[in-house]
Amino acid sequence: MSENYKALTRKYRPRSFDDIVSQEHVSNTLKNAIAQNRLSHAYMFCGPRGVGKTTMARVLARTVNQLDADIDGESLGNTLNIIEIDAASNNKVEDVHRIRETVRIPPQNGRYKIYIVDEVHMLSKQAYNALLKTLEEPPAHVIFIFATTEPQKVLPTIMSRCQRFDFRRIKVEEIVNRLRYISDNESITIDNESLHVIARKADGALRDALSIMDQAIAFCGLEIKHEELLRALNVVSSDRLFELMEFVKNNESDAGLQLIDSLLQEGHDIQEFLVSLTEHLRNQYLAISGKSMHLIEASDDMKNRYKKASSHFSEDDLMRMLHIVNEAQFKVREAPQPRIQLEIAILKLINMQKTDGLKQLITELKKIQPDSGRSNSSSSKSDSKEAKITDRTTSRSSKMNTGASQKTTTRAEAQSTSNDNNGNSVMGNSALSKTTSQHKMSSVSHKLHKGALSTGDTQDDNSDNATVGNISGNLALAPHPAEQIRDHESTVEDSEPLYYHDIKNLWPKFLSVVEEKGYIKQVALITLKRLIPSDYNDGKMEFVCNDEFSRNIVEEHRRELQKLLKRFLKRPITISCILEKKAANDDSFDPYSRFKKLQQKDPLVRTIVELFGAELEY
Repeated sequence: MSENYKALTRKYRPRSFDDIVSQEHVSNTLKNAIAQNRLSHAYMFCGPRGVGKTTMARVLARTVNQLDADIDGESLGNTLNIIEIDAASNNKVEDVHRIRETVRIPPQNGRYKIYIVDEVHMLSKQAYNALLKTLEEPPAHVIFIFATTEPQKVLPTIMSRCQRFDFRRIKVEEIVNRLRYISDNESITIDNESLHVIARKADGALRDALSIMDQAIAFCGLEIKHEELLRALNVVSSDRLFELMEFVKNNESDAGLQLIDSLLQEGHDIQEFLVSLTEHLRNQYLAISGKSMHLIEASDDMKNRYKKASSHFSEDDLMRMLHIVNEAQFKVREAPQPRIQLEIAILKLINMQKTDGLKQLITELKKIQPDSGRSNSSSSKSDSKEAKITDRTTSRSSKMNTGASQKTTTRAEAQSTSNDNNGNSVMGNSALSKTTSQHKMSSVSHKLHKGALSTGDTQDDNSDNATVGNISGNLALAPHPAEQIRDHESTVEDSEPLYYHDIKNLWPKFLSVVEEKGYIKQVALITLKRLIPSDYNDGKMEFVCNDEFSRNIVEEHRRELQKLLKRFLKRPITISCILEKKAANDDSFDPYSRFKKLQQKDPLVRTIVELFGAELEY
């Protein structure tokens, strides 16, 4: 190697504002400030590594002092007017004190004395405080230029005294163009895809790209081939990633695991592989629609390849894959067996159910047409629950009305045929029978629509009424039991006044209707049958109970009984219960003896004890 050899990062360091790549917003501002003589006394250059912060500071220092472009690096530091300080190793208060002592000395030649402090965020808090006064009011001939990769660590009091410039990452295409320019000057043969590999691996830092280029030249010589470059940089090739996605498309688990084993045997890092796979999936996702192709940092041939490969997956599939791979990156970092976590992630990708299959299944289900009977019934259904109940009720009512009408008509025709041999007479009887049956059916339809459960119809010996009674007894249309007790179940008229003896006589009939319809539980009904209204006055019904249990039953069912009585008696009723205990007799002083005698006298109490195992709690 020549004794005068310089690394590419030093040899091709920019010497002017025009040579700096992708930081035009900073260089143009500084050039205008120099032209207008509006230079600030302090600048803060912030940004990631390798984007030109220190280079921009040197170009600014060289330009304001009108130094030769050949003076750079160590030669620039040897001048008395430009002092470079590494804050990582000079971060103490004593180091700042030396700066405060030297700023008073004017420049030997040139216009300004410039201090370039690199990695300024490494200064201690005491060093910051020692620099504050000098930084706020420095001599007119001093300019401070600070550079940092972590501006959030710099004290706000320091930041507020500087003009801040944020450097951005350099795009892949800009790095590729710079590398192509350098390779042409150095007579290096390299293909476009290899340049993109170097640029992507540099991660937006031109200095890193030049270092990688130097490494590739050392490994491959002046003719760099793509395969040799991948081996030199230990980078997973795009071909291997496309091959893996083919296995994912075809659900080939064994082939996918074999590919992972080959990559690990070749020495590829698991985290680096997952990063490359994440970028690969991201590029395929962007290539699906074709509208975001400009976001893919790759050559045109590679973009077309991404476009072709993405046609086998949907956006949902690729989003799920990205989530799986991203989750695997976090698990691999802390896993005791990173390879197992990697293989699990790959198996998840390969065995993941594709959305195309789910969409095809949904399409097939939509193509299935129900038969005519089911389609007619399903078309009449509504989305709401009330509409469903109404349709089901109407259908059942119409079927029962039709059946009853057919039976009545057939029976009427048979009767008219058997009773008269005259054709005119038969026709007249038949017409009369049909008229009668139609009148009955309209009455039945009205009762079914209102949800009537008639007890009078069920007790009638007539077959038509019996049929209607059975239909009514088996159908429950009303939302509440109180709505099912209708006016025809009571002989009381609205205009008739009610007296105590009427209530006393109607009470057993009311309980029989309640028992028949099952509106109240049997246990409570047994207790209510033992009670008789003791008084009634102007809609207020009163009961007298001899024990606490009976009173609790009445109070528990009071609201329900009031609703049922209102329908039964056609007027609002209020129920109250009074507890009156009888005086104990000498022969029944023992409560257990009284309970035993009560069972002997009252069959209802005895039934409760036998059915439910009731015991006296005393």
